[in-house]
Amino acid sequence: MRDTTDRFLPRFDAAGLVTAIVVDAETNALLMVAHMNREAIALTQQTGQAHFWSRSRAALWRKGETSGNGLTLVEMRVDCDQDALLLRVTPAGPACHTGRRSCFYRRVENDGRLTFDDA
Repeated sequence: MRDTTDRFLPRFDAAGLVTAIVVDAETNALLMVAHMNREAIALTQQTGQAHFWSRSRAALWRKGETSGNGLTLVEMRVDCDQDALLLRVTPAGPACHTGRRSCFYRRVENDGRLTFDDA
């Protein structure tokens, strides 16, 4: 059945979270994957700056609050089941806490080794 609702009604998991896929709005490069709760979504919409829920710290955070490498929201999309979000953003520097542009800088080889991109 085709979803025809025109209401944003995110389907949160048992922990109250949805997965957020973050891409560069200009290049479509995958930057990071994070989680958002209801408050993070609301703050992102209100401020235009990406906010997330840290599962490891059990805390709300704004991307770039300590590094200065924030993510300005260009567009938020929701998937057909409303249980995952796509954030198209303009990054103000590297998205990864390692200083790399993307958190996905390692390739898994068939033999289990990791090879590193320079990105």
